[in-house]
Amino acid sequence: MVFTPSYWIQSAAEKKPAGIKLYSPEYYAACTIGGIAACGPTHALVTPLDLVKCKRQVDPKLYTGNVQAWRSIIASQGLGGIFTGFGATIIGYSAQGAGKYGFYELFKKQYSDLVGEEFASKYNTLVYLAASASAEVIADVLLCPWESLKVRTQTSNTAYSSVFDAWKKVTAVEGVAGLYKGLAPLWCRQVPYTMVKFASFEKTVQAIYSYLPKAKEDYSLLAQTGVSFLGGYIAGVFCAVVSHPADVMVSKINAEKQAGESMGAAVGRIYGKIGFSGLWNGLPTRIVMIGTLTGLQWLLYDSFKAAVGLPTTGSKK
Repeated sequence: MVFTPSYWIQSAAEKKPAGIKLYSPEYYAACTIGGIAACGPTHALVTPLDLVKCKRQVDPKLYTGNVQAWRSIIASQGLGGIFTGFGATIIGYSAQGAGKYGFYELFKKQYSDLVGEEFASKYNTLVYLAASASAEVIADVLLCPWESLKVRTQTSNTAYSSVFDAWKKVTAVEGVAGLYKGLAPLWCRQVPYTMVKFASFEKTVQAIYSYLPKAKEDYSLLAQTGVSFLGGYIAGVFCAVVSHPADVMVSKINAEKQAGESMGAAVGRIYGKIGFSGLWNGLPTRIVMIGTLTGLQWLLYDSFKAAVGLPTTGSKK
């Protein structure tokens, strides 16, 4: 990796070719590691926001706002209380990031080759959507058990000393399958979210460069990663709105699904209780959280790629 200041302020065109060949196994391995670095720490960082969001989704009357919620939690549990779910979050979203970014790069290349260069260039949004959806289906299988433990830890009355204690207690009663009961709702939340996240990011970055006076490769890596953050934040706002109803339902199902109850019955019962408006509980908080998350993720991901000598994500001008 290269961390010297001059490396980051030179234009990409002035740099030596990357030691890692594009679309090689090493390239996809680097993208996978970049995904871990982008997703795990960022999701863990906003655990206090996520904690309040989940609690308010389950019980909208519990708190009047984020500050009041944090004060209440700290008063009863200490400062560490606002980081409830941190362990499950960093493990789960590191695994998800590996699958999300690594497989996205793989599927984007494979689908582009499958439809041909001309079609892939003309209809690149379709390629982004297909590649991101395929990647997320796999990534969610990796995330699901840890997401289940996170939500249970944050919203249930059961005391867990750690994420591994939660795993042991939950699987002792429900088996490992119990940690996957939220997989279908998770797909409903995450697949549209990721499709919007990747496609809108790619198109937003493309639009930003189209308004700039120079081609992408004529800008420094520092400037390019700045564009990545801005494009990621804008994409994150769209992501939050599109995926929020499913996010609420995931929280409700993990907290309230009854033993022996089918998924359809659980969704119908919960929806009957909260109604359409209830699906939007906590949206303002989630917009701030997801916008920040997505911006930081693309910043970290493209910074990692740049550090190992790979080009940042996004089409050239």
